[in-house]
Amino acid sequence: MKHEQIALEAAVAQVESGKPSFWARFERGLEAFLFGSRWLMAPFYVLMVGALAMLLVKFAQETWHIATHTLAMTESDAVLAVLSLIDITLTGNLLMMVLFAGYENFVSKMDVKDHEDRPEWMGKVDFSGLKLKLIASIVAISGINLLKNFMSLDGAVISPGRVQQLFWMVVIHMVFIASGVMLAVMDKIVSGTPKH
Repeated sequence: MKHEQIALEAAVAQVESGKPSFWARFERGLEAFLFGSRWLMAPFYVLMVGALAMLLVKFAQETWHIATHTLAMTESDAVLAVLSLIDITLTGNLLMMVLFAGYENFVSKMDVKDHEDRPEWMGKVDFSGLKLKLIASIVAISGINLLKNFMSLDGAVISPGRVQQLFWMVVIHMVFIASGVMLAVMDKIVSGTPKH
């Protein structure tokens, strides 16, 4: 209310004097500076591309390891190796989602509307949707990691420390799932609340 009154007084002063008042110019300058500061986030997204390249190197390294040891692998070793590749791929997908949606939500819209390869979800994922996609990806990655650990168990030799480690992995996975459900419920409540 007070802000609107100050803005109204500044507008009246501008009309009366024919030029913007000092406070009106100061406010416009400050707002332009704050709005421009969003570009400080751009290097974060550029460096995420470097992280994506790092994942590509690890994916290639893991693929090479699998290819050179395929004949010596057991069936469960092969499944574990493929799950490792899926894990890296899901992490890369998560990184791309955060990169695209974060840049578009917090820095600037990407001018690629006419590009034939533009993902359907791009430009439609807001911060709320990004949170839900992020937690869903984390749950999937956690689930794959948990599956890999269960598949690598040797039934004859399970130490108490290994049992405790698996217990905590399951607990953490359940916390991720509960967090995702709570985020979805909160977003549902917020979307149903009338806007002011």
